[in-house]
Formats: sequence, C-alpha cells, structure tokens
Amino acid sequence: MRWSDICQDPLFKNLSYKIQTDRWGNIVMTPATNEHGIYQAKVVASMSRLMDTGTIISECAVQTSEGVKVADVAWASDEFMSRNIGKNPFDEAPEVCVEILSPSNSETEMDEKKELYFARGAREFWICDKEGNMKFFKNTGMLSGSEIIKDFPSRIALPGRLN
Repeated sequence: MRWSDICQDPLFKNLSYKIQTDRWGNIVMTPATNEHGIYQAKVVASMSRLMDTGTIISECAVQTSEGVKVADVAWASDEFMSRNIGKNPFDEAPEVCVEILSPSNSETEMDEKKELYFARGAREFWICDKEGNMKFFKNTGMLSGSEIIKDFPSRIALPGRLN
C-alpha cells in the first residue's frame, strides 16, 4: 500500500495508533500512551524555545529502504523545507529525528530506525526513554548533547514526577 493511499483512507483517520509501513508496504501500528504524548509535546516545546529558525514537525513521515518510518518529532532546516515542502512522505530525513520510546519499542527497533534515518540524510537521531532521559547520536556514534540544537536538555521531566 502506498503512503498517500494510507493518508487518504478514512478507515485510518481517527486511529489512536501511530502508523508506519514495513518494506513491503504493510501497515505497522503502535499504540500511543499519554506519557508518550506528553514527552513528544515537551520535546517540541524545548525545540521551539531553543531554535528560531527551521521547522519543527510532529509525526514526520520519511520514506526509507524499509518502508515509511514516522519520527515522533523532527527538526528541519529552512533549506530542507525548501527542498521538501509538499512531499508526503519526505524522500530524505530532516536533520534531527527524535523517537519517544513506547512500551512496545525495542532497542533493536530503535537501532534500525536510527540507521534508516541516517541513510536518508539525518544528521542527528535522538531517543527519549521512558524516564525522560535523552540520548543523542550522529552517524559516528553517541553524543553528549545535540550539536544542532545547542542546550537541549538531557532529561525531560513529566509533571507530577520528582526530578
């Protein structure tokens, strides 16, 4: 199934699941949790405070060699957006792709997504774990923090939790 067909199909309009595809075009769905949504919103808010250029994208679809993968959050430069505006999914990955771990995610899955985004041009891949700890990577390995979005916090706190 093509991504454009999935996006236009009314059956998929109000699902509470994140939809991606595998290399054969099969739909893969992951249930969303409230904590996942809160972390996603907080990553977007932090990016917004720290960047005054570029575009922040929630649920960013990227065509990869293994199907369409959807980054929970992405940051794209103005140059990226001028090359890719109107494309769905994007043929290349934005500079920063962020995944918020869900209970169903595995380390192997995240490693695969990281490599798929890097193969499509991402410069950084971030993971927010279930405790809000951030891990930052570039294609050569782990970083101590983002080189693109300076001062991004190493931990995202949830409301009502001790920090």
